[in-house]
Amino acid sequence: MFPLQNRSAVLLVIVLSQFFCTSLWFASNGIMTDLAFNFQLQESALSHLTSAVQLGFISGTFLFALVSIADRYSPSKVFFASALLGALFNLGAAWDGNTLFSLLGFRFLTGFFLAGIYPVGMKIAADFFEKGLGTSLGFLVGALVLGTALPHLLKDSTQAISWKAVLVGTSSLAALGGSAIFIFVGNGPFRKRGTTFELSTIFKVFRNKSFREAAMGYFGHMWELYAFWAFVPFLLTYHKNQLLESELPVALLSFLIISIGSVSCVAAGYLSKKINPKKIARTALLVSGICCLLSPMVLSQVNSVIVVGFLFVWGFFVIADSPLFSTLVAHNAPAKNKGTALTIVNCIGFAISIGSIQLLGFLSTQISPSYIFLFLAIGPAIGLLGLFKNDKKG
Repeated sequence: MFPLQNRSAVLLVIVLSQFFCTSLWFASNGIMTDLAFNFQLQESALSHLTSAVQLGFISGTFLFALVSIADRYSPSKVFFASALLGALFNLGAAWDGNTLFSLLGFRFLTGFFLAGIYPVGMKIAADFFEKGLGTSLGFLVGALVLGTALPHLLKDSTQAISWKAVLVGTSSLAALGGSAIFIFVGNGPFRKRGTTFELSTIFKVFRNKSFREAAMGYFGHMWELYAFWAFVPFLLTYHKNQLLESELPVALLSFLIISIGSVSCVAAGYLSKKINPKKIARTALLVSGICCLLSPMVLSQVNSVIVVGFLFVWGFFVIADSPLFSTLVAHNAPAKNKGTALTIVNCIGFAISIGSIQLLGFLSTQISPSYIFLFLAIGPAIGLLGLFKNDKKG
């Protein structure tokens, strides 16, 4: 190991590693057409495979939080081991003998070990950047966004290459990212190690009113976020089919619409230096909630410029609040329990996302796709209710 001393260099390694490793998240979504063709999957497989990753992540974060792994053990080592195992199980989707059941299993296990990447990456950042955490997490969540969008870009740029190359590529990046954390990032100066296993820790953190407020906003945000990301390609494909001879580049546009959120995360992180993070998060959640309400009217248009432009605006605001909610969660959790607090909030948030993904999967077979995003407004509405409480104190 050769731990870096320069904090800017440490942040760069964490951000790049997060970007490389989180490319595992939507790897199957980027090649869904090929998976469906090769393994005779039905249309509903999209929501099931996405939910399998989320369910694996929930199971992993719950277990990690239950035994306080990120607080009791070296976060960089946890990140490294999780990255290698996540890469291995992601690669399992390339096995020629796969069925829907085995694919669901591989995606579940991939999600399980993402629990040692995303929240643990935030814990590592919190250990290095006690001040300016909002800015650091802005970069970190921005990397998550790019990693999530990457499979769509790989698919768009590798049409002449086997779909398996996307899986090999994302697994290779994850292994590289995990190795970089292990080699170059040690324990941060603000790390306070949790020495004992306390089952009550995952409940104690919610006693803080400000912590509950931030968590409620995050939960509402999560109802909307991953369902939006998962169904952007589906909606663009539907719109393309409506236009008949349209040459709409679905994979490329999906990448761009999702990845524009990385810009908003970084921007929100910098703004949090001058403006209360709660106010910025609340504004972003409000705008994305308005997009939910406007979606039936806008997405039913036959003009591609209007539809795609609207999705870009939505993609910008739908994730901008995420690093700020994580910042508020970290600031309002006890120092020795920050890893557990971030992990359990992630666990609950991703559990909520399964409900919205499955709901949209069902609705997509029952009503016009132009109307399915309307139901995502439930999340921002609930999140905003939590954030507007005790506003004078916020």
